[in-house]
Amino acid sequence: MNLKSINKNILSFVKIISTVLITSAIGLESWNIYAVITDSYIPSSLNPIFWIERFAITSHFIEGIIAAFYAPSRKKMPIKYATYTFFVGTIGLLELFDRENDY
Repeated sequence: MNLKSINKNILSFVKIISTVLITSAIGLESWNIYAVITDSYIPSSLNPIFWIERFAITSHFIEGIIAAFYAPSRKKMPIKYATYTFFVGTIGLLELFDRENDY
C-alpha cells in the first residue's frame, strides 16, 4: 500500500485518535485492576468495553513487537519505533514497511 496515496490529514487524524484511545484503554484497564484489588463495584454493563479494550491493547502490543523486530532492518531504533507503533497501531507498521521511505 502506498501511503502517499492516502491523504496526510486522514493519517494524522487516525494517529491522534488511536493514541487517545489506546491511552484511554490503558487507563480503563488500570481502573479495572484497581477496582479488583480494592473490591470496588464495577457495573457489569462495562464488561463488553473491557473486552474490546483488552483486544485493542493486545493487538497493538503484538504490532509493537513486530515493529521492534523489523525496525533495525529499516535503520530505526527498535524500542522507539515499537512504542510509536504500539500507540498508533497498524499505520506505524505500514510506515515501517513502506518501500519508498527506505534509505
